[in-house]
Amino acid sequence: MTQSNRPTILTGDRTTGPLHLGHYIGSLRARVQLQHEARQFLLLADTQALTDNVGRHRKVTENVIEVALDYLAVGIDPTKSTILIQSQVPELAELSQYLLNLVTVARLERNPTIKEEIRLRGFERDIPAGFLTYPVSQAADITAFKATHVPVGDDQLPMIEQTNELVRRFNNTVDRSVLVECEAVLSNVTRLPGIDGKAKMSKSLGNAITLGATPDEITKAVNDMYTDPNHLRVSDPGRVEGNVVFAFLDAFEPDVRNVDELKSHYRRGGLGDSVVKGVLNERLQALIEPIRTRRRELEADRGEVLSVLRRGTMRAREVAGETLSDVKAAMGLSYFL
Repeated sequence: MTQSNRPTILTGDRTTGPLHLGHYIGSLRARVQLQHEARQFLLLADTQALTDNVGRHRKVTENVIEVALDYLAVGIDPTKSTILIQSQVPELAELSQYLLNLVTVARLERNPTIKEEIRLRGFERDIPAGFLTYPVSQAADITAFKATHVPVGDDQLPMIEQTNELVRRFNNTVDRSVLVECEAVLSNVTRLPGIDGKAKMSKSLGNAITLGATPDEITKAVNDMYTDPNHLRVSDPGRVEGNVVFAFLDAFEPDVRNVDELKSHYRRGGLGDSVVKGVLNERLQALIEPIRTRRRELEADRGEVLSVLRRGTMRAREVAGETLSDVKAAMGLSYFL
């Protein structure tokens, strides 16, 4: 595949905390592979994170480098993927401003993803304007790099739909094809549960295993995992469905046959939780150890990590600047050319 025929991918993470195994299985692992197959932009979405973290801005900005460390530690190659800081690409904010004129408040409020996020945060009608309009900001992020593919979870499909609505609206308004529609790429991995079994894995909920977790932290997390509350004795038949340990084994253990055998044994009885947890603990220790080691090496030279971010951000500004120039020319805003 030639460079010109390669798809362009835009993906990223809010910088509200270090990344965890839910991120790894849901997107990071795929991004490492995609960088060999596509032109990939990885966005550290600090501006978006600030929309619902008023007063907690230091946490957001401090975690920019933490997320970057996680990217590099899992194998993201900055010579193949462009890692950028959202707030340092002003072209994105300007493009957002133009796109905001093409959508109504009512349409934003109907976005199912936004409605659910508002409910979860308890905003009711006290919705920060920046949060309500973040679908437009996300559309600017995607269209600025003319991304053709955007890996997302199914809960983000309304965001992609709204992005493409804005693309069509803009192109129809200026009567030319300037912006590019994108395609959602769904992960084939279901969302990883938290170790408590009650919600998705989240650092803020205290039910996550970070990519920099120590051996003791991993062991403790595995031992604390929710299993089957009715599996009181080793001899009792156990339930696999809803059992977090087996959900993790399905996600991380490549020996599918062994996992199936463990499930069968657990269901008929005679297999203790401690044995199954021991298998998972061994697998997670082997997975995280090289990531943790690499992360510590990178952490020793944060100046170089910042240099990587600076170079990636400057590359991103060039690409976004070209798109913005096309947008302004189409709108008649290129007064001095």
